Amino acid sequence: MLVCLLTGIGGRGPDSMEDMVQRKELAEFLRSRRESTAPATLGLRPGPRRRTPGLRREELAQLSGLSVTWYTWLEQARDISVSRQVIDSLARALRMAAPERAHLFTLAGLASPAERTDSPNLDDTLRRLIHTQHPNPAYVTNPWWDLLAYNRTYATLLGGLDDRPAIERNNAWLIFTDDHVRDLFVDWRTEARKLLGQLRVNLARYNRDPRGRELVEALRVASPAFTELWEEHEVRRFHVSRKSIRHPGAGMFTFDYIKLATADHEQQQLLVFLPADAATAAKLLDL
Repeated sequence: MLVCLLTGIGGRGPDSMEDMVQRKELAEFLRSRRESTAPATLGLRPGPRRRTPGLRREELAQLSGLSVTWYTWLEQARDISVSRQVIDSLARALRMAAPERAHLFTLAGLASPAERTDSPNLDDTLRRLIHTQHPNPAYVTNPWWDLLAYNRTYATLLGGLDDRPAIERNNAWLIFTDDHVRDLFVDWRTEARKLLGQLRVNLARYNRDPRGRELVEALRVASPAFTELWEEHEVRRFHVSRKSIRHPGAGMFTFDYIKLATADHEQQQLLVFLPADAATAAKLLDL
């Protein structure tokens, strides 16, 4: 396969900070997926002298129809351009699931053009809608999990929000730095992985917004657990799911968790915790 070497991811022209960050993310994501792919799953014999935890670079290059040198440059975050055909070959060779494949294309600059996140200003109607969800916990967030608005039940569930600095009214920050919030989740690690998987997708999609990079760097400093899970390079799409929450005063809650995007501000999303059983519905009235 002949590969055309051009400057800039996605052919965007002169290099920029956003380009460098995205190339580094692409390199790290590919390396993490290569190292986590067992050779046996692709019909390769591991061999007695193998030191690499997953596929070797030359093996992935061969499976994808690429030169070893060119693929090595890709993992080194060199300033080279990639085609849709090349990215598709890598995704197929690594047997990526649909969310991972979409994320890989986004990092390569082959998805929709980079978008900027909206202003945090909310329409008053949306604020009123949040409060009509009472007693069900509800809030509005942006791609970085900033809490743009929330109702009283959600604030009470998290142990209070109004007295926190605005920078700390963020679900990612709370779940990794606040012991009370961490202890609420019966399966904290699963919930944390889901949140980070969605955050990583948004970081690639809205790579021109500095808020995402700033949040990641702040969490790297504040939380070793964040750094550990972030290095897994997991990507997720949101799915309606059931959550078990253990409140220190009110006991166990079981919620079905749903997210809705507003028609005129798709980056501002309403999330509601719906009681999954009668006991949870009754406890919410007393929370």
